[in-house]
Amino acid sequence: MRDRQPARDERRAREFEAFVAGAAGRLLLAATLLTAEAPDANPRARRLLTLALAHTYARWDRLRGDDPYDCARQYLATRFARTVWHRSGAFGRARSGPRGPLAGLTARERLVLVLRVYEGLAEERTAALLGLPAERVRTVCDRATATVLHPARPAPAGRAVTKAAPS
Repeated sequence: MRDRQPARDERRAREFEAFVAGAAGRLLLAATLLTAEAPDANPRARRLLTLALAHTYARWDRLRGDDPYDCARQYLATRFARTVWHRSGAFGRARSGPRGPLAGLTARERLVLVLRVYEGLAEERTAALLGLPAERVRTVCDRATATVLHPARPAPAGRAVTKAAPS
């Protein structure tokens, strides 16, 4: 009986290592997009990834046919949302520091956009994961997409905007 335990632990470790080799890059990019950090300076994203992988490893034997990537992604998203909520009291803007491509979005907008567009989750699954109505997810995703595709441009330097005097 004791001989099976080390063999099972070794198999579990090999399976998890294979999962990490295939999924860690994509999960790190998702975490980097969520935290709005630059890809080459992303300590918060790396911490989120580490926590998600540790959680997935702890549940590995209980997954029983469930997708480990889905488990890790779900933990990543909920941990990010909880961290932002506790830090700012709401889904606010990103902290100052290195800024990634989604830094102009609120944390909720980044979360919805990453889950819907980058991860390809259906609107209903995203809504269920975040505890939001599907219509709200659609609205947030549309607004975030518009903001990313058509960012507000600052006024050109040196030009003052003046109104013409009525004639």
